[in-house]
This record gives sequence, C-alpha cells and structure tokens, in this order.
Amino acid sequence: MREPPSLTGWNSASHSEHVNDTVAHRLQRIRHRIQEACEVSGRSSDEIVLVGACKRQPLDRLRTAHAAGLRDFGENLVQEALEHRAELPPEINWHFIGPLQSNKANKAVTTFRWIHSIDRAKIAATLERAAERQNIRLHGLLEINLGNEPSKHGFDPRSLSPQVAEFADFRYLRIEGLMAIPPFETEPERSRSWFRRLREVRDKLFSEAAWSDRPGYLSMGMSADFGIAIEEGATHVRVGTLLFGHRDPRP
Repeated sequence: MREPPSLTGWNSASHSEHVNDTVAHRLQRIRHRIQEACEVSGRSSDEIVLVGACKRQPLDRLRTAHAAGLRDFGENLVQEALEHRAELPPEINWHFIGPLQSNKANKAVTTFRWIHSIDRAKIAATLERAAERQNIRLHGLLEINLGNEPSKHGFDPRSLSPQVAEFADFRYLRIEGLMAIPPFETEPERSRSWFRRLREVRDKLFSEAAWSDRPGYLSMGMSADFGIAIEEGATHVRVGTLLFGHRDPRP
C-alpha cells in the first residue's frame, strides 16, 4: 500500500494566507486526500462524509468552510451548536460528536439529526424517549471504547451485542453504525489496527438478523489519521484543526 502524502505544515504559523482563505484551501486539500484514500481502498469518495469538527472555532472560519462547500458540521457541546446554528445557513447537517449528558437530550434532539456518541444504554433510551415526544427521527451511532480505556466512554467491543440488543427495536432513534476514538498513537499508521478492529466489530454486529437492514456506518478518523481510517472503511471522518486551524483558547 502506498504511503499517503505528508500533511506536515498545514497548520504552520508562518503561512501567509488570510485564515479564511486558508480554510477554503485546506478543505480542498482534505478532499483531495479523501479521494486518494478512496483510490487506495477501491472506494468512491461519494461514500465519505467529511464532518467539520468546529469546537471553539470562530464563526468566520465556519462560514468560509460552508461557502467552500462543506455541509456537515460536528459539535461537542449543545450550547455552542445552538449559537453556531443561529448564525449559519439552515441547510447544514449538524452532527453531535461529543459526550452527551442526559439533561441535554431534549435540546440535542431538536438541534442534531446525527448523534455519533451514544456511549451507554441510559443515553440511548433517553434519546429515544425525547425523539418520540417530539416526533423526530434520529440517526445514531454507538460509541465503542476500543482500548477499554478508563478515561473514555463507550460500549465494550467484546460483548457488544447483548449490551445493545434492545436498541434494534427503537422507532425514533435508529442505530446505523459505530463510532470510536482509538487510543492515542504517536504515529498515525499505528491507528490502522484500531480502525480495522472497529470495522470487525461492526461487521459482527450488523451481520445479526436484528441489525442486518442497517447501513453499518463507521465514524472514525480525525485530523491526523482520517486517510488511514478511510482506507480501513470509515464512512464519516471528523476533521477539526486540520481544516479550521487552532481552536480558540478555552474560556
């Protein structure tokens, strides 16, 4: 398998372009990398959804990305999403990609159509009830704790089927795939085995009769390793700093 092109220098502080021009240029380069990863793996780029992770990013960068053609935006915080959504065009597809508290479920249901981070049975059931009350259909992805890391949320991949069996009968929250943030690796290539592992977990679950009518999406891969994730089967990649630049400092 040929090596992906180097992404070094995309965030260089010495870059002379205005930040908004840089966002459009970066989006073009990211789409090119997606195309290359698809060619390596024999896939079509139409299968890939690029989600711009806009946690603590200024509105002008988000507007520039939209103007350059980005239509899927991911948020880690419900309140920040509400603020961004009020200022951005209505055709944007909003994805929730961060940890979700039960008391934010009602707002999440009205703000997002995609929830990538369903990490426990309680939040799945809460979202189903909230969506039913509001008669809203949600696309849901189950977050998997691939490395069984205590610091991360998510379902145990070793016994996934019995943990999530009841979700197959949900009417409003439709579970359509899996999501993961693998253990940190110093070299992006080392993440490949984790992405492969998530694909294997997906294949096993979605081969069962209760789940066989679902698309089996895979939300995996971020700024450092999204090309490798695509080569291993990702359908959704979540790219933040590589697209938008460094985040605003934490308040």
